[in-house]
Amino acid sequence: DVLDQVRAEVADLNANELARAGLVMEQNYDESDYVNASISMVRNNLLLGMALAIGVLWWFLRKFRATLIVALSIPLCLFAAFLVMNAAGRTLNIISLAGLAFATGMVLDAAIVVLENIFRQREAGRSGNDASERGTVQVWGALLASTATTIAIFMPVVFLKDEAGQLFSDLAITISAAVAASLLVAVTVLPCAAANWIKGEAIEDIHREWWRWTTNHIMKWTDTARKRWTWIAVLTVAPFVLVMLLKPAADYLPEGKQNWISGFMIAPPGLGVETSKRELMGVIDKRLEKHMNGEHPLQLDNYYMGSSPGFGTFIGGKASDPDQVEELIGVFNSEILTGIPDTLGFASRAPLFGGIRGGRQINLDLQADSFESLLTAGRAGFFKVMEVLPGSNVRPLPGLELAEPELRLVPDDRRIAEVGWNRSRMATIVRALGDGAFLGEYFDGNRRYNVVMRAEQWFTPEELASVPVATPSGEIQTIGELAQLVRTAGPTQIRRVDRKRTLTLAITPPAELAIEEALDIVREQVLPDVYAALPQDGTIKLRGTAEALDEALKSMSGSFGLAIVILYLLISALFRSFKDSLLVIMTIPMATVGGIISLRLVDLALTANGGQQMDLLTMIGFVILLGLVVNNAILLVYRARDAEREGMSRRDAVESAVRLRLRPILMSTMTSIFGMLPLMLIPGSGSELYRGMAAVIVGGMLVSTLFTLVLLPSLLRMNEERKMVMVPSTRTA
Repeated sequence: DVLDQVRAEVADLNANELARAGLVMEQNYDESDYVNASISMVRNNLLLGMALAIGVLWWFLRKFRATLIVALSIPLCLFAAFLVMNAAGRTLNIISLAGLAFATGMVLDAAIVVLENIFRQREAGRSGNDASERGTVQVWGALLASTATTIAIFMPVVFLKDEAGQLFSDLAITISAAVAASLLVAVTVLPCAAANWIKGEAIEDIHREWWRWTTNHIMKWTDTARKRWTWIAVLTVAPFVLVMLLKPAADYLPEGKQNWISGFMIAPPGLGVETSKRELMGVIDKRLEKHMNGEHPLQLDNYYMGSSPGFGTFIGGKASDPDQVEELIGVFNSEILTGIPDTLGFASRAPLFGGIRGGRQINLDLQADSFESLLTAGRAGFFKVMEVLPGSNVRPLPGLELAEPELRLVPDDRRIAEVGWNRSRMATIVRALGDGAFLGEYFDGNRRYNVVMRAEQWFTPEELASVPVATPSGEIQTIGELAQLVRTAGPTQIRRVDRKRTLTLAITPPAELAIEEALDIVREQVLPDVYAALPQDGTIKLRGTAEALDEALKSMSGSFGLAIVILYLLISALFRSFKDSLLVIMTIPMATVGGIISLRLVDLALTANGGQQMDLLTMIGFVILLGLVVNNAILLVYRARDAEREGMSRRDAVESAVRLRLRPILMSTMTSIFGMLPLMLIPGSGSELYRGMAAVIVGGMLVSTLFTLVLLPSLLRMNEERKMVMVPSTRTA
């Protein structure tokens, strides 16, 4: 909306004021292109995921009306999510739409469990109304537990105040609202629809033999204490070992694949405007001609250049073909920005998340009292980074040379005191001779105005020294009489951080290298050389993305641990058993391994395109995974304990739980996985934001489901032989 208004205003200016002045205003940078393409992409993935999930449902049920009843949960739950988002003041963006896409498969879980149990009652010969009522009541407790755990898992992260919380909040609100609505739909709308729309007393399950075969094999694999202990040992210890071996290095935020190239050049100090136009910008303009007139296969739609004191020369451009951005960046770095005497240039893709903490930038802040020692240490660090991190971009702020013309005023304290001033007052006068000294504000009843004192313009150091000033003593003195004017050379700017003189090395690692890996290299190989060149009072601080990543890893680790505690306590309260809750929690390590393996495979498949890093959004996928993988375990444990309370033996209760819950577990898992597959597999604008998250959830759910069906029966059947011996002896007595 904002950009539409801006375009309308620009069109109006071009048609009126600018047209009369013979000028034209053109927009050459527009982030809304990427945003709109990303939203379109995730919307298409959402629709495709819905179609795949419904297709999986039909394969299991093989009944059109039954499939339609469950599928109705998707629009009803998404509509509820829209209402909650609107009430919470949230907007539809890439993250919230991705949340809706993730929720597509998740909202079917409760409906699948209810309908499957209703089917089972109908297969037992009960009427439609009786089957709907009994089938819903039997699974109500397990559904409440699984829904509560899915929603509760978001609580520790959604209240974070850093970037993780800001990114996660839209996702958490969207998924929580949809999942909560799915429970209501499953226990209200679905039983009524099943009783009235599905005709016939008995409903045949054409996959019945598959479930019986699988159940028999699971019981056979866990039939002896030795087998059970082996499964438990392997499936609880192996995940921790695999996590330690396979865990990828952490990144901060995804770069984003915007169609925009951003570059900078550090020109020789003291380079004038006209010289810069002739020897720098003119050269680059000539080199870019073939990329604008169609002579080169790699073409630009437009580009711009500019220059600013202390910042250097900057350049930006948009590729005609978005798929050629990486190739054009290579051309910029190898041809366009090289070969210019005493000039350092570098180009990269503009990051989606801007700011000091948003981009992939490690700021190495060197601080010391002596700026000359900072320069020495900065040079040592600069060349060491280029050696150990090839392909990285290192930008010193300010430059590494004292080559900028500088006028230094050394105050004559005695003379200043004689005329009734002090250093502070003298500093104000010097500021007035430069850009101006701020004196205060003036309010005219409507607006506030800054009051700035600025002297007449001067052009030479001699003119500056001869500027007269009126002093409190009544004398007219020149600046040269109150301070000594020294011609020297200095940095392009005076940079201070926390009031300390600072030289910063802004390091941007290669896209294929995770920030955590780059930080380890900097700490182990760069910092020792820099410390060796610093004086004793020198310090080094890592800021920018390095600081943000450390904070994010601490907060995410804490949130992950707190989420597990919340899950354990919540399931314990619902089951009224700490032991059964622990059985459910023991399935989490396998899900984590599955997520990591899936992430590694996606990274391997995308090696040519920069890979898939374990960034902050991907880490959020592990938190979401916690609330999903326990649902299957809750269904199994809940049914097994119910069967034992009904008088079944431990073995029969476990067998009944596996046989009765195998179909809904596989149905809900496969619908969730297929609903998220488009987010994981289909490339396009914005897919880099949620692809890692989808990979973690899909891999984690798949691996966890497969091994949960072996681990949980092994755990539930512990001490089975002892129980079978104790029961007859009790009866005899």
